[in-house]
Amino acid sequence: MGNERYTRTAIFLHWIVALGVLTNIALAWIWPYGDTHPALGEYVRPMIDKHKAIGLTILGLAVLRLLWRLSHRPPAFPLSYRPWERNLAHIVHWGLYFVLFAMPITGYVMDCAFKDAAAHPITWFGLFEIPRLGFIMDLPPDSKKWVHDTFGAAHELIAYLVYALFALHLAGALKHQLSGQRELQRMGLGR
Repeated sequence: MGNERYTRTAIFLHWIVALGVLTNIALAWIWPYGDTHPALGEYVRPMIDKHKAIGLTILGLAVLRLLWRLSHRPPAFPLSYRPWERNLAHIVHWGLYFVLFAMPITGYVMDCAFKDAAAHPITWFGLFEIPRLGFIMDLPPDSKKWVHDTFGAAHELIAYLVYALFALHLAGALKHQLSGQRELQRMGLGR
């Protein structure tokens, strides 16, 4: 079957992106409570800013992941996998690549159309400013609101796709691990 493990680079990119995605999910779930919990209120803007910086980082890492995947063949699935399991794994993996691009892009476009964008620049962890798309910022207010609302709705819908794909990905890995197929070792957890 050849090399059963992913490359170190693929393993690193997998886990750093997973950490970024989980962190962004946590931030997106927590900051809405800032309106009802005064102790959180002062942290809402920093949480949103971190969410944006992490999202743009995930986008950059997704580009690297895709280039790495296209230039380095992943290890073959064990022969014990059924055809439907292989097909589902491919669908889930490519679905995850889709959301790694779609989530940050829809979030970025939504933010470019934010009515108060000028008062809240996007920065990469406070180190430098990320430019917004001028042609979106220069739209008339009604058009800008439409772009903001449309891409905001897409961003939210894609979040549900992230949850579903993550659940399928995790369930598949655990199912194979528990049936003795060393799935977690292929992705760098243990020997």
